[in-house]
Amino acid sequence: MTDSIGTAGACVSPRHAHLPFDCNGAAVRAQCRSLGTVVTITGAVDSTNVDQVSEYTKRFILPDKPFVLDLSNLDSFAAQAVRLIYRIEAVCTAAGLEWSVIPSQAVNTALLVTHEESSFPVFVSAHEALHYFAAATSARRRMLLPLLTKTA
Repeated sequence: MTDSIGTAGACVSPRHAHLPFDCNGAAVRAQCRSLGTVVTITGAVDSTNVDQVSEYTKRFILPDKPFVLDLSNLDSFAAQAVRLIYRIEAVCTAAGLEWSVIPSQAVNTALLVTHEESSFPVFVSAHEALHYFAAATSARRRMLLPLLTKTA
């Protein structure tokens, strides 16, 4: 995980990777899967912890690996916390990575309150997002296959 994009040492990594890292009321857990990295945030994200959550989450954005920001189980998401999504979008876009967000009702409400037009790639679940990434990868491979075949 040392090759992450936009690495910032604001948070100390957890002692056990399978345990969530506590960022002042928000628990952040990352899972690196073959189809992409899924970062799940639970609890509450507000003005007091959004910077810490952002910096810790950005550590898991890896080169050439689609990224899923799962916010579906957040209890609270303050209007100021919308910048978390924009920061993740900026890092992924700069790196040319596919990414998606899975919002909770609290996230959707915060986006409405801040009058932000949601142009983020949104999915209902991490499974659905990873399935989409797999399908996109398969489609690219099918397009390249004819170029790789030998001609006599």
